Amino acid sequence: MSRIGFKGITLVAALLAAGTARADITIGVAGPLSGSEAAFGEQFKRGAMKAMEDINTKGGVLGQKLALSLGDDACDPKQAVAVANEMAAKKVPFVVGHFCSGSSIPASEVYAETGILQISPASTNPKFTERGLPNVFRTCGRDDQQGVIAAEYIAAHMKDKVVAVVHDKSAYGKGLADQTRDALAKAGIKTALYEAVSAGEKDYSALVTKLKAAKVDLLYFGGYKTEAGLIVRQLRDQGMATRLMGGDALVTEEYWAITGTAGEGTMMTFSPDPRKNPANADLVKYYRAQKYEPEAYTLYTYGTIQAWVQAAEKAKSTEWKKVAAVLRAEKFDTAIGKIGFDAKGDVAAPGYVMYVWKGGKYDYAD
Repeated sequence: MSRIGFKGITLVAALLAAGTARADITIGVAGPLSGSEAAFGEQFKRGAMKAMEDINTKGGVLGQKLALSLGDDACDPKQAVAVANEMAAKKVPFVVGHFCSGSSIPASEVYAETGILQISPASTNPKFTERGLPNVFRTCGRDDQQGVIAAEYIAAHMKDKVVAVVHDKSAYGKGLADQTRDALAKAGIKTALYEAVSAGEKDYSALVTKLKAAKVDLLYFGGYKTEAGLIVRQLRDQGMATRLMGGDALVTEEYWAITGTAGEGTMMTFSPDPRKNPANADLVKYYRAQKYEPEAYTLYTYGTIQAWVQAAEKAKSTEWKKVAAVLRAEKFDTAIGKIGFDAKGDVAAPGYVMYVWKGGKYDYAD
């Protein structure tokens, strides 16, 4: 993982045809703008910038225009805390982020202490919303939900296969792997191997040797795209047809850029694809006209900001306690559908579905 220092860039997203408008409310967007998961940080940035543009075109929030303060955490916990402190120094009322659960969890402690409302579009570790912090929300699902969907799919379609579970030791990866292994056990499926690898390595031959010896048909991997992609390639190099399954961190075209045809058949869980919603047709068209595919968390970030804006308008305030109360009480029309939040801050929305990679693209699995 990158250890690049904190970068705080304030971007004014008041792109009105009538000219530049003064930005009266600055909100934060925090994620990996550098490092191995920078593609997801770019999704956050793109989703947020377009949301700001559209909101400001319609008059802003509470009669004021919006600006963005972008914070780069590189998916590093210490850097995430530095970003959170910077956001607190800027007195932002709201932060979209972070991406990695290992960043969101420590950063949330800073936001709780300094009175900043936090909504993550992507952090799925259950611990994020299980600590009773009243300022913490997410618009994505949880790893215990992903694990159940993965186990149900395996039980329905691959119950006679030899299954191994591997993780990358991260808060996200280990949490996802453990939840999936537990759900498999409840479904009566025993895992042949349970292993951990180190993120950032290039050679996974020791793992491949173990998988080959155990004749593993299906490898469930809790971790990110780079390590997953390298493992798949090295499996194929050793003549193994073992299929890889993972979570939402594989829902990016960069995964296929790493694997090439070795990634054919890889499966992963993710929420329903908002690009398929006809109501988002113009939004998707906008991004594609910019030569950018709004996959994965692009529209989730857009929808996260929509929810906060609607809650602030209803609360007639950006003060976090007032906005949080509205978030828990109301429903919001967003690019990711009509959503609400429970007492913990978890989103009330459609759950996870299974996707599969075919010919360099991913879509719903049969």
